[in-house]
Amino acid sequence: DPQGAQGPCTPPALLSPPDAEKTPDYWNKGARRRLESALALQLGAQRAKNIILFMGDGMGLPTVSAARIYKGQLAGGLGEESVLAMETFPHVALAKTYTIDRQVPDSAGTGTAYLCGVKTNAKTLGLSGAAVYGKCRTAFGNEVDSILHRARLAGKSVGIVTTTRVQHASPGAAYAHSASRSWYADANMPKEALRDGCKDIAYQLVHNTDINVILGGGRIYMTPKRTPDPEYPDDPAQNGTRKDGLDLIAEWLSAKQLCSRWQGARYVWDKKGLDAVEDDSVSHLMGLFEPKDMKYELNRNASTDPSIVEMTEKAIRILRRNPNGFFLFVEDEIDHGHHSGRAKQALMEAVMLDRAVARAGELTSPSDTLTVVTADHSHVFTFGGNTLRGTSIFGLAPKKAKDKRAYTSILYGNGPGYSIRDGGRPAASLPAAEDKDYRQQAAVPLETETHSGEDVVVLAQGPMAHLFHGVQEQHYIAHAMAYAACLEPYASEPRCGATRRASHGTQCSPQPLLTLLTLCVAARLVGG
Repeated sequence: DPQGAQGPCTPPALLSPPDAEKTPDYWNKGARRRLESALALQLGAQRAKNIILFMGDGMGLPTVSAARIYKGQLAGGLGEESVLAMETFPHVALAKTYTIDRQVPDSAGTGTAYLCGVKTNAKTLGLSGAAVYGKCRTAFGNEVDSILHRARLAGKSVGIVTTTRVQHASPGAAYAHSASRSWYADANMPKEALRDGCKDIAYQLVHNTDINVILGGGRIYMTPKRTPDPEYPDDPAQNGTRKDGLDLIAEWLSAKQLCSRWQGARYVWDKKGLDAVEDDSVSHLMGLFEPKDMKYELNRNASTDPSIVEMTEKAIRILRRNPNGFFLFVEDEIDHGHHSGRAKQALMEAVMLDRAVARAGELTSPSDTLTVVTADHSHVFTFGGNTLRGTSIFGLAPKKAKDKRAYTSILYGNGPGYSIRDGGRPAASLPAAEDKDYRQQAAVPLETETHSGEDVVVLAQGPMAHLFHGVQEQHYIAHAMAYAACLEPYASEPRCGATRRASHGTQCSPQPLLTLLTLCVAARLVGG
């Protein structure tokens, strides 16, 4: 139970390595099993019907390793020998995360790379590098389409699941074209950008691409100013923020309900509403569970807010009914935990993302589903200090530092954990360091901890997963996925044969009202 993960992990004194590990036979047999598995591996060259892209925001390799240990310790083991679900995938690559203008990237520039297939400038979404951050007019003519958008045009169902606001940088790259990642609603945009005709990200969520499933946070950007929030009606700070008077949730619902060929659309804002949605009763589902970002897993109210595992399962059950297949983007905001210097919050998010990966594997088959797990960037997060086997990942190094004070294995290169008291660094101690909101110490004082610039891992299984190999530029990820599923610009490849362009599922995409009505009337006449 993740809610029980707030207490200390098993102290190192309680567990010791199994005696079997002390014999060469143990390691030789384990290596032979892995070798036999590798020799039996078959490359899947068939077309991918479905694609699921799991993106751990901020999940650098040190985070993956620490999450593996945390997972094992939550299960009562030593931790180091544990295996994440994503680590069972047979194909692995590294991705270089720099953007056109930055050595150390942000989530908007990286999102555009792995979703749209081109590197671009930091803080811009769905635009090529010709666009300039914050300059609305430079967006026009420089738009680039995401693989989610191309999958929908090809007749697949598409979805977004995130523990952030659905208008945030990573999910935003799947559907928006914006010169600023911060233009969540019109109230967040400068007057010049509005005058020049740019649209906010929430508006684009509803109008750019016909997205079947949208699950995450972000209610505040969807409704008119002073609209009470359904969950926090007495808190004015959670009210809607739109200045244009648009109710984008109502617009989305009405647009989806216009076409008789769709099975129905639902909007929900809590777990009870999500659980009540029958998988076969809707073709479109929007669930916005918080005014802004969703709560950390360790802070989540399990009776009112769904977990990333529950949202992922609901999305797959709805999307997989499309005979043409689906594309699903799933993000967990590990990043926010790291930015705040709270490693336990970050690692629990990573463990939850891995649980979602495991559940998706139970609901799909690698014979027709390409599943990719990666990160957008890493963080200045590390763990070390010569800790003993089985030491709590949140525990202390076995020896004190040169200042004769204890320190935690986990440290940050910079961030809010920097502290000087009485002329020196405060000593770390247990059980305080095991608390979910404990801030590990940082070397440099900053209000928020920063990203780091090293490569991130890409793990893949399913059709054409072997394309993920070696050290690649991050934008290669979108191209490999598109090639695997015969999506543009690879739909005419010889291996793809005749690819259907658009199914009836895309005829009622949220275009202007007149177009919607015309299409739906035509559909009725043809169907009648």
